[in-house]
Amino acid sequence: MQTTTGTVQAAAPAQPHLKRVLSLWDLVYYGIILTSPIAAVPLFGEAQVLSHGHAVTTLLLAMIAMSVTAVSFGRMASVYPSSGSVYSYISKALNPHVGFILGWAMFLEYLFQPIQNALYAVLTIHRMAPQIPFALLAALIVGFITVMTVQGIKFTARTNEVLLGFMVLVTAVFLVEGFRHIVLHQAIGGLFSMKPIYNSATFDLRALAAGTSFAALVFIGFDGVSILAEEVKNPKRNVLLAAVLVCVFTGLFSGLQVYLAQLVWPDHTTLQNPETAFMDVARIVGGPLLFAAYGIVLLVSSMACGLAGHVGAARLLYSMGRDDVIPKRVFGHLSPSKGNPIYNELIVGVLAYAAVLIIPWERSAEIVTFGALLAFTAVNFVALLHFWFASARTAHRRFFIDAFIPGFGCVFCFVLLIGLQTWTRYAGLSWLAVGLIYAAYRTKMFTLRPKLFNFDETATSPQ
Repeated sequence: MQTTTGTVQAAAPAQPHLKRVLSLWDLVYYGIILTSPIAAVPLFGEAQVLSHGHAVTTLLLAMIAMSVTAVSFGRMASVYPSSGSVYSYISKALNPHVGFILGWAMFLEYLFQPIQNALYAVLTIHRMAPQIPFALLAALIVGFITVMTVQGIKFTARTNEVLLGFMVLVTAVFLVEGFRHIVLHQAIGGLFSMKPIYNSATFDLRALAAGTSFAALVFIGFDGVSILAEEVKNPKRNVLLAAVLVCVFTGLFSGLQVYLAQLVWPDHTTLQNPETAFMDVARIVGGPLLFAAYGIVLLVSSMACGLAGHVGAARLLYSMGRDDVIPKRVFGHLSPSKGNPIYNELIVGVLAYAAVLIIPWERSAEIVTFGALLAFTAVNFVALLHFWFASARTAHRRFFIDAFIPGFGCVFCFVLLIGLQTWTRYAGLSWLAVGLIYAAYRTKMFTLRPKLFNFDETATSPQ
């Protein structure tokens, strides 16, 4: 456009950006969906066996440890309120090369969450309708999840709330039927027992530790709230609150379900199939109808978790693409109309479909665990460095919040990480090796410093 002297030149069109449209409760709903309000259902029997009948106790202990990690996530998000979560925190606070490697590892968690959940949904439907080709079902499920995410973050948040409502409704029916069953068979006093929490006849400290490591899987996904830091209002307050609230809700809500299940079926040694033990409990308290309802809700939960995981994976790619550590033209692109990383959402959909066809469900779940625990360990570590060891913090240090909490979270998550199966550790380390090679190529053997996004820009983006 030509201009003359004295004429105000037309302002350049605004660049697309992530929009701050999510409230605190949108973030909480998203986190609960990501962890799933029925996350304890498929883990109940295994946790009972591992802990020698102390599944409730393992959940509560894991809740404390994960809540500590949630505080570290939230505090780092208050310092760097940006999309990218672990990648952003490590890159800015420690080293951009290390940040890339941790972001690369974290991508395992976010990419394999939609893979794991889409695969579970496909397997569930395929068992009910085996005549439908597996590849076709996979295309339909992954395609549906991808289409939902392309609609934009606000649409995704509202969809999550509907799915969450359905899961909570079925769980509420179980709680009511569980209360009724226990009162009818054991009187009102049967509702109050310490045995699900501490049973002197079966208590074993090593078994409790093993069960707690397993129970931590219930909480994996709460960190997803931090990756939406650029799309939530008042991120310095709401990300921390949402992360902690998600952990506490997941722990207490799951603990209540497991507590009732333990009262209904107290002897863990008689569980015929630990993997489906909760389903057997549901049949006892609610009959075939509740048993079938749980089958449906598990399918819905898989779809909802897959949707939330898809969102997280796409935004992590966007953060890394925006910083130009992966091709910016593709991965750093935002839709001008919806303000979401639409290319990344499509790419994640294609990768998820391919993985669903070739990777067993058990393996995908193990890979999610590796990526998550490595990310948890790293965030606690960098929070400890930033809030306790940084020289600028000397006059404002508080031992409990600045040293003990991140230190405890770092040690706990690292112990869980090294306790994973050998195959999982090798697969995770192989993925890290690929990321290290790529980082070396992009930075000419680490002689170039990757460009970092200016986090100050996020503080002034439109509300």
